[in-house]
Formats: sequence, structure tokens, C-alpha cells
Amino acid sequence: MDPETLDLARLQFALTAGGHFLFVALTLGMALIVACLQTAATVTDKAPHHRMVRFWGQLYVINYAVGIITGLVMEFQFGLSWSGLTHYAGNVFGASLAVETIVAFFVESTFLGLWIFGWHRFNRWVHLATIWIVALTACVSAYWILVSNGFLNNPVGHRTENGRLVLADAGALLTNPSTLLAFGHILGGALLTAGFFMAGVSAHHLFRRTPEVGFFTGSLRIGVFVSFPALWVTAGFGGVQLASLSDMQPMKSAVFSGKTAEIAELQAEMVARFGPGDYVPSEVWTRGGALVMLLAFALMMYLCLAGVVLACFRKVVQRFRLWHVVLMASVPLPYLAMISGWVFREAGRQPWVVYGLLKTEDAVSGHSPGTMLASLITFTVLFAALAVLNGWLLLRHARLGPVESGLGHDERVPAAPESGGPAGPPPFTPRY
Repeated sequence: MDPETLDLARLQFALTAGGHFLFVALTLGMALIVACLQTAATVTDKAPHHRMVRFWGQLYVINYAVGIITGLVMEFQFGLSWSGLTHYAGNVFGASLAVETIVAFFVESTFLGLWIFGWHRFNRWVHLATIWIVALTACVSAYWILVSNGFLNNPVGHRTENGRLVLADAGALLTNPSTLLAFGHILGGALLTAGFFMAGVSAHHLFRRTPEVGFFTGSLRIGVFVSFPALWVTAGFGGVQLASLSDMQPMKSAVFSGKTAEIAELQAEMVARFGPGDYVPSEVWTRGGALVMLLAFALMMYLCLAGVVLACFRKVVQRFRLWHVVLMASVPLPYLAMISGWVFREAGRQPWVVYGLLKTEDAVSGHSPGTMLASLITFTVLFAALAVLNGWLLLRHARLGPVESGLGHDERVPAAPESGGPAGPPPFTPRY
């Protein structure tokens, strides 16, 4: 194993996994919010609710479409760069990755297509069911990914046969504490990301004195009132995860706490158990990631506390321009918190890929540094292009506001009553 190849492979994984995670966070949260909005629209049959579904649904679809491409690229680089991991532990964690692929690329995408093209074709309850299936399968997809990741962080439910890991206890694998706690943390973080996104986009329109005052007043309130409980759910699961580190990954816990004596003691124990080597993860990345995450959460906590008070007053929501600026500027905060938390989770378990079983240096593929550098450049350029494209599309459609086009637009052309010829496209009236 060439050390340069290992460093390049780790950097490539960090960039691609982190880049994909940016799309996942907003997609997962927006899917649940759009499903709730459509539930309200279906039950009340009020035009403002229908318009909210179409506008926020359009932004959700854009983010999903670009994000799914990053997921495909992510899978490809995973197999390309980490063949040692798949050979050693693929029989255990590979199955959950396969199930996630089936859920995300077949079930979720199929019903998303039915939802996109089912307006004015399906019964209103059938159409509502399609978006709820999309939202729930998005959650299931996230769970299966975390089954794989949870196994890497806390390997359970396995046994060794012929030098490879095989599944011994599916129940232990599926109920892994590392998986379940991370799932709650990620689900709360996704709703927090979507809430801040909704509030920021709505604040932009209100700051510009949009004619759609009522529409974005309601949307801003939804974003704020979703963010507040989501923050506490995320923080709660995160706190339990931090408390459990001393049992699951004591070295990460010691590095995070800055306990020098405990780090030295654990290093000596691991050398005695696993042989010579450096078993202390990078303190800069581990502690730095955790501190950035905690600082971002602290700032969001104050913003959410102030936000739920201000959002109770309609005039404040519509006219408090300083608050609008703050909301627009705070949109990146959930992304910052989630990426730094991901760095803490992944960098903190080094030098292990499968904690206590397989080292990173033994999992990397045997490519030359030149090959890995070329791969890194290719993936980085592709992900950067996709991120720019996604940002441009989101900004463009967000600035347009709830225009009567795009998602859910009724393109049927009825006949004019007198001439029998076309009378032009009808106004938006959902088939509900």
C-alpha cells in the first residue's frame, strides 16, 4: 500500500461522501415537508396550500434529481477505491447497501415519477399516497445506509469465516445502536436543513417586498416552526451518541474530550491488542469537526428560539427586514453542522474502516498514486459541477416564486364553447 494512494483515496471519499450528503440532507427533509403540505392541501382543498405544494415540491425535485447523480457516482468510487473493504466485509454491510439501492433507485424514484406526472390524472388521495410513499422510502433509504455505516463504526452481528466477515445475527445488525442513534440524528438534521431553507427563501421574497406576501408569510412560519423541534430532536440524538462513544469508540471519546492520559493508555492497549501502529485519530479533524458542529448548533438554537417568538406576529414576519437578512444568511448553518458532524464521525474512527477489525490501509485498492490522483480530479470536477448546477437551479426557481408553470401545471387545453376550438390553457385547478 502506497501512503500517497491511501491519502488520495481518503480525500476522494471525504469529498464525494460529503458532497452527496449535502444533497441528501435537503432532499430528505423537503420530502417530509412537501408530503405534509400536500396532506393539508388534500384535506382542505385550499388554493394556497396547493400552490405551496407545487412551489416547494419543484425545489425538492430539482435537488433530488441532481442528488441522485451524486449517489451513483458515490457508489462507483466506493467500489473503485476500497476493494479491500468489500472483499473483507462486503458479505455483511454490502446487503444493506443493495437494499438501499433498491429502495432509492426503484421504489422511491418510481413513485416520485408517479407523483410528478400524476397531477390531474390520479384521484387526490391516490396522488397524496404517492408523495407519502416517496417520503417514507426516503427515510427507509437513509436507514439502510446507516445500517452499513453503523456496522463500520460499531461492528455487530458478524462472525469470521475463511478470513472474511459473514452475517451471523441480522437482528443485531439492524438494531445496532450506532445505526439507530445516527438515524434519529440524521432525520432531525434533515428537517432542520429543510426548515432553514424554507425560512431563508421566504425571507428573501419578503425582504424584496414580494406581491406574494401571504404565500411567503405562511412558508416562513412553517420553516421556523419545523426548525425548532427538529433542532431539539437532532441535539437529543447527538447528545446520546456522544455519551455512548466511551463504550463504542473510547479513543474517539478521549480525543474529543482532550484527555491526554486516557489517550496514551488506550494507545498502549491497542498496540498490545492489534500490534504496532498509531491508533490515535487526527485531533485536528476529530475535535475540530465536533467543535464546529457544536458551535453551529448553539447558534441555530438561539436563532430558533428567537424565530418561534417573532413568527407569532404576522407584521413582524412581513416587515422585520433585519430578521429577513439573518434568516437568509443562516441557510448554510445546518449544512455546516451536518458536514462537520460527519467529519467527526468518520475521521474519529481512524485508523479503522471497520472499527477494531480492518484498518484503512488494508481496505484501500492497490492503485498507483497517479491513477488515484486522476480519479480524484475527475470526481472532484464532476461533483463541483453538479453542486454549482444544483445551486443555480435552486436559486433560479426560488427567485421565480410560485409561478403557474412547471410542477403540477395543467397542460390540458379545453375546447371553447362557441367555436369548438382550443380556448387556451385553463387556470390551475387540481383534480381534487
